[in-house]
Amino acid sequence: MAEMASMTDTVSAAPALVAASTAARVVTRFAPSPTGFLHIGGARTALFNWLFARHHGGQYLLRVEDTDRARSTDAAIAAIYDGLDWLGLGGDEEPVLQFARSARHAEVAHQLVAADRAYRCYLSTEELTARREAAQAARLPFRIDSEWRDADPASRPAGQPHVVRLKAPRTGETTIPDLVQGPITVQNSEIDDYVILRSDGTPTYMLAVVVDDHDMGVTHVIRGDDHINNAFRQLVLIRAMQAIEGGWDDPAYAHIPLIHGADGAKLSKRHGALGVDAYRDEMGLLPEAVFNYLLRLGWGHGDDEIISRAQAVEWFDIAAVGKGAARFDIKKLLNLNGHYLREADDARLAGLVAPRLGGLDASQLALLEAAMPVLKVRAADLGELARSTGFLFADRPLALDPKAAALLTDDARGLLAMVAALLADEAHWTSEALEATLKALAEAHNLGLGKLAQPLRAALTGQATSPGIFDVLTLLGKEEALARIRDQMHRPEQ
Repeated sequence: MAEMASMTDTVSAAPALVAASTAARVVTRFAPSPTGFLHIGGARTALFNWLFARHHGGQYLLRVEDTDRARSTDAAIAAIYDGLDWLGLGGDEEPVLQFARSARHAEVAHQLVAADRAYRCYLSTEELTARREAAQAARLPFRIDSEWRDADPASRPAGQPHVVRLKAPRTGETTIPDLVQGPITVQNSEIDDYVILRSDGTPTYMLAVVVDDHDMGVTHVIRGDDHINNAFRQLVLIRAMQAIEGGWDDPAYAHIPLIHGADGAKLSKRHGALGVDAYRDEMGLLPEAVFNYLLRLGWGHGDDEIISRAQAVEWFDIAAVGKGAARFDIKKLLNLNGHYLREADDARLAGLVAPRLGGLDASQLALLEAAMPVLKVRAADLGELARSTGFLFADRPLALDPKAAALLTDDARGLLAMVAALLADEAHWTSEALEATLKALAEAHNLGLGKLAQPLRAALTGQATSPGIFDVLTLLGKEEALARIRDQMHRPEQ
């Protein structure tokens, strides 16, 4: 049915629907299928649902669509909960597990059959296959045209396997005033009599979604635009139930474009389309950075790039979501994460970095926290931040990387001896005092400060690059710093 939806160029109907629908309480939902990790695109869908509900003072619900029993796993469900909680997007109530409501779904299917809005179809798999192949051979679209749709109930073969199909209208058209895409119109003849109960009596996705949305009081369905065709099919069921018992209101639909890679191709792992847990654990990103980045994927507020959670709730408007596919750029995400690292609380960062370093005792954790103001300004992610702390906890004598070893020539070791003698008498072990002392030493020997700093950095950190040398000295403390310098003074040139 992918070819059946044609969009108009106007979006004039969308704002009016928002105004009308938000007069009552807003209820949104995020409904992932637990067949794998929480995809980054799914996380953005959850975010937009959460924001829309928060902006309108409504409710945001979570439903796990686990009716695919062969592929749904407890581990995937746990991963989805974990990812949503990390982003601060857990539901306002306990999650609904769709499979547990199968009896309710079947009950609605039987109501539809009793009201002649659905029918038992006895077409066999072989019959359906033959008709599909005939349509393909004639180069015609395949549509279900079951003789059981209007068959005399007395002609039904007792005890024979069958499915239950919904009776779709065959004339007229349906228009959805989509809040993102604008009005979308489909000819009803394009909608087939789809299955709502399988031959084993279990409900299909199409039935379960509609029943659950109704029972949960969902007013706004915000989801990917790959579900646009599903909206028209689901409306058939909703309106059939409206005719039977009333109270089944059409939800407001907002179909958001999918995310593409920076090259415009469909998002995949090569673009960074990983599970949310990978962004946290493997890439070492902060949740506020991922939240902010996902927010800006397809939605904007002027030229603002850094947007807090409170501002997002205040400013979010579904009408501002673009109709074109958003492009995922991992470099922009890392840049944004660097901003949030610099803004983050030092104790919190130390707590996040510590597990990446193995077991740290209380004094080491305190040192790590003290180092954060110096280290976090140079890092883009937690992994990089953890690697930059290596010199703090390195065992003596330090292993030198090749560039650091190259700096420690015989002449450089002579300079280290002068530095060590001078620092041994330093009474004030602060960045300011140490800088004044070493600058005076450099001037006295007609040297640039870099001539002292480069071998000193190599001796103190084992690397050719590090935070500012005076910060390194103060973090290590006088005793440890002097011990490291002396180790390299007496070490043969490598």
